[in-house]
Amino acid sequence: MAAANNGNIGTRAQGPRCIALVGPFQSGKTTLLEAILARTGAIQRQGAVEAGTTVGDASKEARHHKMSVELTVATTTFMGDSYTFIDCPGSVEFMHDMRAALPAVDAAVVVCEAAEKKMPQLQLILRALEDQNIPRFLFLNKIDKAETKVTEALAILQPASRKPLVMRQLPIFKNDIVTGFVDLALERVHIYKEHAPSEVVPLDGENLDRSKDARFSMLEKLADHDDELMEQLLADIPPPRDKVFDDLAKELRDGLVVPVLMGVATRTNGVLRLLKALRHETPSAERTAKRLGIKDGEPLAYVLKTLNTSHAGKMSIVRVLSGQIGDGVTLMAPEREAGRVSGTFKLVGPATEKRGPAAAGETVALGKLEYAKTGDTLAAGKQSPAPLAVVTPHPPVLAISVFARERKDDVKLGQALHKLVDEDPSIHLVHNAETHEVVMWGQGEMHLRVASEKLADRFGVAINTGRPSVGYNETIKKPVQIRGRHKKQSGGHGQFGDVVLDIRPLPRSAGFKFEDKITGGVVLRNYIPSVEEGVISALKHGPLGFQVVDVTVALIDGSYHTVDSSDMAFQTAARIGIVEGLPQCQPVLLEPIHLVEIVCPTDATARINAILSGRRGQTLGFDTREGWDGWDTVRAKMPESEIGDLIIEVRSATAGVGSFTFKFDHMAELTGKTADQIVAARRAAE
Repeated sequence: MAAANNGNIGTRAQGPRCIALVGPFQSGKTTLLEAILARTGAIQRQGAVEAGTTVGDASKEARHHKMSVELTVATTTFMGDSYTFIDCPGSVEFMHDMRAALPAVDAAVVVCEAAEKKMPQLQLILRALEDQNIPRFLFLNKIDKAETKVTEALAILQPASRKPLVMRQLPIFKNDIVTGFVDLALERVHIYKEHAPSEVVPLDGENLDRSKDARFSMLEKLADHDDELMEQLLADIPPPRDKVFDDLAKELRDGLVVPVLMGVATRTNGVLRLLKALRHETPSAERTAKRLGIKDGEPLAYVLKTLNTSHAGKMSIVRVLSGQIGDGVTLMAPEREAGRVSGTFKLVGPATEKRGPAAAGETVALGKLEYAKTGDTLAAGKQSPAPLAVVTPHPPVLAISVFARERKDDVKLGQALHKLVDEDPSIHLVHNAETHEVVMWGQGEMHLRVASEKLADRFGVAINTGRPSVGYNETIKKPVQIRGRHKKQSGGHGQFGDVVLDIRPLPRSAGFKFEDKITGGVVLRNYIPSVEEGVISALKHGPLGFQVVDVTVALIDGSYHTVDSSDMAFQTAARIGIVEGLPQCQPVLLEPIHLVEIVCPTDATARINAILSGRRGQTLGFDTREGWDGWDTVRAKMPESEIGDLIIEVRSATAGVGSFTFKFDHMAELTGKTADQIVAARRAAE
């Protein structure tokens, strides 16, 4: 796509653009999208999040919780160019939607408030963009409510970014109210007008004096990557405006700086200036394709998001990065066929409009690609493409067990769960064969709550939820020899099995061992496997109510009857021996202990240590988090039962940004009041 010269504002890319709106929770991204759509004429009137009238956050779950729970895609035009904006959730619990969409966008607008409390969340967002080398603007929203000067706010927020934050605008205050801004690049003053383009006035007087240092600071940061500009500044030569804009565009596209714009999205203040910056400075789809290693050729697209709608079935939101894709095209995903396109649609939030084939750079929804997944690379033809990006969901941190409220919905629940994971790969399902539970893992309390609501509202399956079972076991501490005898006469052939078992404890994590120590043929060889089978069956439910582990059982004696003995009789005799013998072996409860690694801002480390000690955790130590300034990694050993809702306390202690991973370490004996309560609860449940 050729770049065209545009007079006094340098060169700009042409063709469709795809822009992600990202940022901390409740920073105003959905409101900014609404303002953009209103300013560009895509909607007639700007809605409000509080009133539930926005294009974004249109789902029942988003309206109910007044927060973004999945991304919203809306395409509009501005000054003859097509733009697709992707409004991404800001909560860390729904961040996978953003991470999965980022690879194929041209640039991102990071929406944030000029407030120190947003710094940890901002760092998470910027790190995701930096890791994928996405060009990015910072849009300081709600500037009318800022509690500090913008220059001070930028100094506070700068540690969140690895690249310099370059202030492009200086707010103008009158009686403590923001009335406009100085455009430091254009050297003009813009006076805000309510829901209308701002008025441009000359830069003079007090505004000129205030802007000199700010403009020089902007140019100085640009000059760090431009020797010619540095020479002009050192010689006190005013650089040409074209030169300034060319540098701003180049250094943004190269990811060297983060330009900072500002405004008030609820009033559309600053939105037009933002749109013009996007128009003139963001890279083209061609450059994005080059970043992803795509060469011109066959049709190629990337799946930003998968939706299962009630009216149109499955829809795949894709960015076409090469060639052209439309109805009837069969697309291949890595390692499988994705399906045949049935319908190409333009999106403005939940509204869809049938359209023709999509060309390179356009973002559309494709219908009925049954086997396409979020994050897939799709290609036309018969050969599977190599993935353009691999975005792995963060490890889940909270789980609930789910089951259909009515047994007749069991199959329907399975289908609904499949669709749920199809839409949101950060949900992980585990089928626990031992407890017959379906366990749904997610990224936090709200994430799982919304998933449960979707199952009921979107997929029509009423469910009940509960806490998943903890993987308790039991073992023994004392050896016992016991006879198990089963004799029954009921007319005709009877039943007879007789075994003597030696039950002994094994070292921790040794598992189970069965030994045949029969001599003299007192038990026929063909019955011995049945004895082992009966032992294994009985060990599944010990005297405390849990599976018995770390034991060895030896068959040392017994007898049989030539007519009445059978495999079933010896299985029963073995079970009787185990059931009667285990209570004499001093049974003890075992609980799983996990290694836990918590990542958190450094100022929250002390609170995290207190949380761990309050949950029977053993802190092993902490260190600075590698590659993350101002963050720590805390390591501990903790019982599985205490990990269940740990994330709720961790998020509360870390302004919503802390997280953890865990893995099984060992089983440990549990005695005393806690063990008694667990056993009593198990018996009550049974």
